[in-house]
Amino acid sequence: MTTVSRTPSGHACVDPGEHLKPEFLKVNPLGKVPALRDGDFLLAESVAILLYLSRKYQTAPYWYPPDLQARARVDEYLAWQHTAIQLPATNVYLCKSLLPHFSGQPVDTVRLDRLLGKLKPALQHLDQEVLAAKPFLATEQVSLADLMAFTELMQPTAVGCDLFRDWPRLAAWRARVEAALGPELVQDAHKLVLQPRDPRDAQQDPRLAQELVHRLQERLS
Repeated sequence: MTTVSRTPSGHACVDPGEHLKPEFLKVNPLGKVPALRDGDFLLAESVAILLYLSRKYQTAPYWYPPDLQARARVDEYLAWQHTAIQLPATNVYLCKSLLPHFSGQPVDTVRLDRLLGKLKPALQHLDQEVLAAKPFLATEQVSLADLMAFTELMQPTAVGCDLFRDWPRLAAWRARVEAALGPELVQDAHKLVLQPRDPRDAQQDPRLAQELVHRLQERLS
């Protein structure tokens, strides 16, 4: 699995299996990404990191609204998305991209269809219920809820599983979020999943590749 961390100078570095190495385990003993180091402060879990950064840098109010009920709607989505969106969308990405990359085997289309089926109820809910009532997922403006959803749904889409094709409201929402973020930021943020993978990378450390395949097979079974 490819992970992204930051060097002391703030530059991104990419290293297959970095999350299994002792240096990363000091940041997150669970060996999962993302993880944040801010000075001596260490933090895991994507939602916690997102909220921490929004508070630290005092982002524009629409990202995490000060209004009690508007903020509760953002919190509601962030609590719901873990198992409804994040887990199944990540599994689709792993099945379509990382497992074939490290195993050297073709995509298991039966498994992929099964994993896509687990994501369908959530996509239907967003398209036919949530976005039928408002332009964004939590409020009338883009928020952290949209940022989180956009990131999770773009991973499978970037590797050829277009999750927006059958859902017109969700596709229109994607366009609104991209417009709010700006095309350059969208491309830069998803650069790692959009770029083709070099098959030779998986053979640099065969033992590590085998361990990653074993973990992926367990997760996706």
